[in-house]
Amino acid sequence: MADRAPDAGSGAVSGAVPTSGFARVLGIAGGSCAGKTTLAVAMVERLGDRAVHLPFDEYYRDHGHLTPDERALVNYDHPDSLDHELFLVHLGDLAAGRPVEVPVYDFATHCRTDSTRRLDPGPVVVVDGILLFAVPGIRECLDLLVYVDVPGDVRLARRVERDVSERGRTEESVRAQFAATVAPMHELFVAPHRADADVVIRGEGDMGHVVDDLVQRLG
Repeated sequence: MADRAPDAGSGAVSGAVPTSGFARVLGIAGGSCAGKTTLAVAMVERLGDRAVHLPFDEYYRDHGHLTPDERALVNYDHPDSLDHELFLVHLGDLAAGRPVEVPVYDFATHCRTDSTRRLDPGPVVVVDGILLFAVPGIRECLDLLVYVDVPGDVRLARRVERDVSERGRTEESVRAQFAATVAPMHELFVAPHRADADVVIRGEGDMGHVVDDLVQRLG
């Protein structure tokens, strides 16, 4: 079930959310491996051609100028690791009804590839990312803010499984990174923004009722 966050101030909504320009923007944040992308994909599948998905994860800064050893020392869980300037430009373009060329990021090498993917606008733009609410300029662009809340031990287990199978990491390196930067940055830049959310959901179990609720709120 979807729960309302504690007093969300001026960002709180009741029923349908306001429209900004061409599109309404749904923002989904929460800790690493909380289920943000799962929810984002479920929303796009439910809305069909009414929605497009813009992941904040595609906007990590390029570190091709660094050696592999130097890249391993970068704190990828700090807001500065993301190119929020370009993300804001692209989000503004989509909200205004213009297509964008989304960068393609290689998580194995920590570099942007030479490719981009065209993303055409839609009436609903679904964006998701760990640090999505940590950038004030981005928060201000969101019509509906959703925070996915999952215990840290569950998120760590999910991250180990994902990074080992999909990103060529070792379990030891994943656990070390989680302890060194993921967990501390979560407490600094992610968890405090739970209070900014219009809706807080539990990222475990079936998302069907959550999707139904969010579709209704989007009108």
